[in-house]
Amino acid sequence: MRAILAAFALFVALPLAGCASGDAQSEAAATIPVTIAMADKSYRFDVEVARTIEEQRQGLMFRTGLPADGGMLFVYDKPQIASFWMKNTPIPLDMIFIRADGSIDRIAENTIPESLEPVASGGDVAAVLEVAGGTAARLGIDESATVTWADR
Repeated sequence: MRAILAAFALFVALPLAGCASGDAQSEAAATIPVTIAMADKSYRFDVEVARTIEEQRQGLMFRTGLPADGGMLFVYDKPQIASFWMKNTPIPLDMIFIRADGSIDRIAENTIPESLEPVASGGDVAAVLEVAGGTAARLGIDESATVTWADR
């Protein structure tokens, strides 16, 4: 009888353990390639896409790290002013606000973890790419770059 109860407990506990952290979620999520191209170089990132309203609300909250070539892409049905906050996000992020033509509207570098202060685009954008804080400076990415991704 103990063996049956132990097996049942394990059967119930294992699926729940897989949902316990944001990092486990990011490892299992499907990614798409995003390319940031500048005059003389380009960089590829493999990112999750926040497609649904719920995925966009969750974003990268509760994540304790991001791969150097990872991140999350938020794509909008039509261009709009985008505004984010860092509530429940313990790591700094670079937010790259992308216009409909793929040009960069604004880069908000090293956003402040856990901040409730809005981080907004400068104008209408079609997407926002979030990558690990400091990535834009480390790679020399600026507003002269263009951004493309697989779904586009």
